Amino acid sequence: MGAQAFCLKAKPTSLIDIAAITSIFRPGPLGEGVDKRYVKARQNPEEIKYIHPIVEEVTKETYGFLIFQEQIAQLAHRLGKNISLDEGNLLRKLLTKKGTGEVNKKKLKIHKKFVAGCEEKGIVREAAEGLWQIFEYFSGYGFNKSHAVGYSILSYQCAWLLNYYPAEWLTAFLNKEPEQRKEKAINIVKNLGYEIQEVNINVSGRNWEISPDGKLIQPLTSIKGLGDKAMDQILAHRPFKTVEEMLFNEEISYSKFNKKALDVLVRSGACDSVANGRFNHCRHFWLSIVNERPKNKKKLDENIEKNMSEPDFTEEEKIENLVTLTGIFPFDIVLDKKVKERIEHNKVPSLAHYDDALKICWFIPREVIPKTTRNGKPFWIINCIDDTCQTNQIKCWNVKASDKVHLNRPYISKLEYDPQWGFSTRSIKWNFKLVG
Repeated sequence: MGAQAFCLKAKPTSLIDIAAITSIFRPGPLGEGVDKRYVKARQNPEEIKYIHPIVEEVTKETYGFLIFQEQIAQLAHRLGKNISLDEGNLLRKLLTKKGTGEVNKKKLKIHKKFVAGCEEKGIVREAAEGLWQIFEYFSGYGFNKSHAVGYSILSYQCAWLLNYYPAEWLTAFLNKEPEQRKEKAINIVKNLGYEIQEVNINVSGRNWEISPDGKLIQPLTSIKGLGDKAMDQILAHRPFKTVEEMLFNEEISYSKFNKKALDVLVRSGACDSVANGRFNHCRHFWLSIVNERPKNKKKLDENIEKNMSEPDFTEEEKIENLVTLTGIFPFDIVLDKKVKERIEHNKVPSLAHYDDALKICWFIPREVIPKTTRNGKPFWIINCIDDTCQTNQIKCWNVKASDKVHLNRPYISKLEYDPQWGFSTRSIKWNFKLVG
């Protein structure tokens, strides 16, 4: 979010611009306000002053800023007296090291040659020393240009594919994201306006695919706990028009398509297409075909009758089943009609649409991560989402032992926002209000 906002302000027009933005958006440069000064320089290039044509030639592509480590080596080589490129590269390395021994001797030797060379080229000693100080200062956050350009090429390729082939790129993105980031990836895709066709035993394959109507079909592989051998049996013998076709097929190896596989399929909702009016709800379905797996149709009918009056899964269980097994957050369960009306009546924006003047917004906590400051004081990082499917973090300072945040429940809160550090609050007790 922060990097995107910086990029929008900087308005890159080349790979080098993207590489510079990538290099600047790190704690060191951000902490020194380089991002703001860089944007200003790009907006007013005519105001940039260079102390020498060589300095302009080396730093013009980064608008007068020393962004890349290679720029130090180039300036030392071209401005200094008899400083080779190898010595210039050595200086880049020496500047990142501390000490008064051999490191300092080598640094002083190059420094002497650098100042002498600058004076020969018409740069006064004071300006030369100032440039050297910039070298020293810059060494703390300089970035390797070849790495930055490599990253920028990948960034541009991804942006190009997302712009011209969005559905194809997004399916590839979802297929390649590791399991621990899958939920966030799905939320990103939904936030871009794409509808996810939830996992279905008769439709889903092994990979994310695009349906004829443009939906992204969630694969069977996205169901945690569903093994490859079970998937083999499903894909080889589907479609299943009825529960009986799924449970009592002589060609299916039920040692592979076992109870564990059936359990996660049912609880994830993947078998909803084969459930019919005989089942009152998901738990009735689950109790009848999974909890006491029937060996024949007669036993199935008995199970259905026996479990007819059993209650459904609780709301918490439904949320946990869907999120844990599929990575898709069930907003329709958490944000019921009453909660939506309350939020809309009070005109409270979501966290993704945070208004700095209002400072009030709503969100749903998904994870609370306890942390400790350098001084040993506890604070929390809360990962949140809203109905835009964007994920954001809230830093909660001054955490008390009595503080509690309910996961998967909507909150309205007063928050502070900083473009660099994000959302934060100084009191959970006074600023977090549960609304559902």
